[in-house]
Amino acid sequence: MTETAIVALATFFATIGPVDVAAVFASLTADTSPRKCRSMAIRGTLIAGGILISFALAGEILLRSLGISLPALRTAGGILLLLLAIDMVFARSSGASSTTVEEEKEAVAKQDISVFPLATPLIAGPGAMSAVILLMTNTEGNVLSQMIVVVSLMAILVFTLVCLMLASQIQKVLGVTGMHVVTRVAGVLLAALAVQFMFDGMEQSGIFSG
Repeated sequence: MTETAIVALATFFATIGPVDVAAVFASLTADTSPRKCRSMAIRGTLIAGGILISFALAGEILLRSLGISLPALRTAGGILLLLLAIDMVFARSSGASSTTVEEEKEAVAKQDISVFPLATPLIAGPGAMSAVILLMTNTEGNVLSQMIVVVSLMAILVFTLVCLMLASQIQKVLGVTGMHVVTRVAGVLLAALAVQFMFDGMEQSGIFSG
């Protein structure tokens, strides 16, 4: 159970990227009042949490309805997370965990960014959605393990909210170099987890048997 919690926490920390989200949030709300920033941070985190928990609870049902097997999900999810990890290691922007240039331009013109781009794609991006489905299906129906995954998700979301509340301070303390260091370390951990997911998926698929 401890291993499940550690893997879930590390995966969600890497795919959501609380520090990176806080940095983008600080740049998009530079001219916004602290009160409104707090309101958008809380609303955005709650919406993102609702999205990710929905994927956690209904993800396996969706996969079954589409005829997607668990080995296929593990392999495909591992590939997606590996691509995200590579971008993180090289400190490159990725559409799986951040906004594109076009999305940032659209967000600047918005007065309320709590839904877009904060809730999605910054917090609940494709990487985080894939990760939560992958981790939940990996529990193989064990209710306790599933609860651990959900609690780990909620813990990272709470940490993300704290980072959003302190976004301007974090940006000043860490600077660009500091944030890149955090991102690269998380990227290395995520890359290892992604490769393990791929290995597990290929092994369970039976394509190499015999």
